[in-house]
Amino acid sequence: MDTFPHISIVIPSFNQGRFIEATLRSLLDQGYPNLEVLVIDGGSTDSTVEIVERYADRLAYWVSEPDEGQTHALIKGFDRATGEIGGWLCSDDLHEPWTLREVAQFFTAHSQAQVVYGDSSWIDIDGRPIRPKREHAFSRFIWTYDYNFIPQPSTFWRMSLYRQVGGLDKAFDLAMDADLWIRFADVTRLHHVRRYWSRMRFYPQQKNQARRAESNAEDRIMRRRYSGDASLYSLRARKVIAKGTRIAWKLATGCYWWGRDNPFAGQRDEDPTRP
Repeated sequence: MDTFPHISIVIPSFNQGRFIEATLRSLLDQGYPNLEVLVIDGGSTDSTVEIVERYADRLAYWVSEPDEGQTHALIKGFDRATGEIGGWLCSDDLHEPWTLREVAQFFTAHSQAQVVYGDSSWIDIDGRPIRPKREHAFSRFIWTYDYNFIPQPSTFWRMSLYRQVGGLDKAFDLAMDADLWIRFADVTRLHHVRRYWSRMRFYPQQKNQARRAESNAEDRIMRRRYSGDASLYSLRARKVIAKGTRIAWKLATGCYWWGRDNPFAGQRDEDPTRP
């Protein structure tokens, strides 16, 4: 690759001193030559600031101050971002060592593409593998009536598209990624690449796990925009069809079996009954 597109990655953080150094290093140690990392911390009182300060000379911008939550922090970061390609990485997640170069290669090879997502893996609080999350191509029907299957840390987009759709919506504190993806899908195709690009931590204290009821409520608000005034019977029928279609599609495309590119090769595969 002769040129390296300018990539901006925003890291929102609050009291994640246990994880944030690994998150930073998963980006910085890739050696991508045209990377802009912005850390937006909400005024952490643990070791986060001390750790971030050690990497300050490798960051485009960082701040630690009270904010209105994760979505607000992300908006602040993307308002400062200057890259052609954007994405965010939560301060307890990781990118794979090859992620940024493969993302750059994709956008360079597909000049008309505006969004791409890869696959991910779930890890526990100590970084041990739980299972892979291999995905299929985007389906609005499955997304609307099953769930948001797009892995947030493995998703990247052109910043021009982010600005076109109005960026993140502060009304969503937990489902902000799903809301952004579907607004992207309203105006462009969402591409999928069968490569592992991130590792997502899955543990009880994780924000979406600890606040599951709130997350589900936000999700329902967002999906009503697309499901309309369908009856309860109709919605339930569509959910069943969407779930069945997703499982069949994943089975047919090998999503439930390990691939050669799997970072946990040699470990036990995920359970195909858990799509």
